[in-house]
Amino acid sequence: MPSLVTVRPRRPTDLPVLRELLAAQQAGSGYPVRWPLPFPVEEFLVRPGELGGWVALVGTRVVGHVALLEVRPGWEADGWAAGTGRPPERLAAVAVLFVAPGHGGRGIGTRLLDTAVARARHLGRLPVLDVVQEHSIAADLYRRRGWTVVGEARPPWLPPDRRPVLLMALDGPPG
Repeated sequence: MPSLVTVRPRRPTDLPVLRELLAAQQAGSGYPVRWPLPFPVEEFLVRPGELGGWVALVGTRVVGHVALLEVRPGWEADGWAAGTGRPPERLAAVAVLFVAPGHGGRGIGTRLLDTAVARARHLGRLPVLDVVQEHSIAADLYRRRGWTVVGEARPPWLPPDRRPVLLMALDGPPG
């Protein structure tokens, strides 16, 4: 029932609900990999260099989240730049995408992803993201939506028994 879903910019008053939703969905999704987080959940949800943050609602109930971030120097920037041939300032990272338990399969994640991608395109940036390979449902969703793997990386937070994360990009003309 995607027609009942709306997406709007995230508000500071959404953070308590988003903190609870992130915790509730973590056991089923494995996202984020480190749980509990070694820092306040609010710092995971709202990050420096945000180009936007949005929530999905069913009626008035918040049921999902996504953010779009500037690509900052580090392992991701190096991997995406090498894989896309574009400098970090021409990229925008889709991040912190999750949907509340019981709301999967309704197109909510797709609506959130489309919102972040549209903002990246509006800014003239190439959308990029990273995904843990063991999160095959997420990786498969991105592939079905046209994202391609441009590299792999082993971030410091990834347990040694996990395969490297996939670095992905969504080619296409800027919006």
